[in-house]
Amino acid sequence: MSKRVALVLGSGGARGLAHIGAIEALEDRGYMISSIAGCSMGSIIAGMYAAGQLKEAKAWFLSVDKQLILRMMDINLLSNNSLVKGERIIKELEKVVPDRPIEDLNIPCTIIASDMMSTEEVIFRSGSLFEAVRASISIPLFFKPVQIGSQLLIDGGILNPLPLHAVERQEGDLLVAMDISGKDSMPVEMEMPEPIDVDRRIAAIEAKGFDVPDGLEKQLRQLGQKVDAIRQRRAADLGRNINFFGLLDRMSDMQIQQNTLLALRLTPPDIHAVMRQYAYNTFDFDKAEQIIADGYQLMSTALDEYERAHA
Repeated sequence: MSKRVALVLGSGGARGLAHIGAIEALEDRGYMISSIAGCSMGSIIAGMYAAGQLKEAKAWFLSVDKQLILRMMDINLLSNNSLVKGERIIKELEKVVPDRPIEDLNIPCTIIASDMMSTEEVIFRSGSLFEAVRASISIPLFFKPVQIGSQLLIDGGILNPLPLHAVERQEGDLLVAMDISGKDSMPVEMEMPEPIDVDRRIAAIEAKGFDVPDGLEKQLRQLGQKVDAIRQRRAADLGRNINFFGLLDRMSDMQIQQNTLLALRLTPPDIHAVMRQYAYNTFDFDKAEQIIADGYQLMSTALDEYERAHA
């Protein structure tokens, strides 16, 4: 059974910290990662691993708290297309892993971005590591797009959140995917309100010495039924709490899920570890320890399944 791995790391914000745990699980089981590819958050972990500095990266991510996240947000007040410039984040990452040419990294590394102008994938296998990473993490409307020549680059996950086709392969290696955009459903909250207790309200009125005529009692009961019906309809309205930004976010989630499923069908991996898309939020970087541990467990489970099938 081959132990040589071509590893692909998907996009998914803070869930990408699961890639660290997945890599640790592979190495603990004796697998050797001979090439790596990633997009968005997966590009950060891919680059740092290929540079031989995953331990330093892990230590840095474990030190991240909400205050540091806020300090890294260099608000782009003069822009009409992005909230954050993204330069501070790259500078912080360069403190952990100095920039290097991609072609000089320890193993072949592929980073994916999306070109808004041509609507095509852009595959980086050479040039500045952090220029490629900065392009690959450019979440639309949040990070400023990266211009390289006539290309205007944004998040690689927009076109292909799991770039299985792009990783450099060697004969006999295993194609392994750490998928952090697994198909999931939004939680449905439909707690129906308790019906209005008309009898209790009538009893309260009568306890104060007032009589409730039969006609008025009938009207109160009819009104209570109508109000109950309205409250139940509102409780069952799934769209009541989804605002404009929530709708855009959900549309993006659906697109990523479907593109991930398409990538898996077109290039099926030998080993597929998957984390549900709603397991963590995009900016849950302060939950690094738990996310890394989950990634380790998910990859360990996928390896167990593969090894049992090939025993």
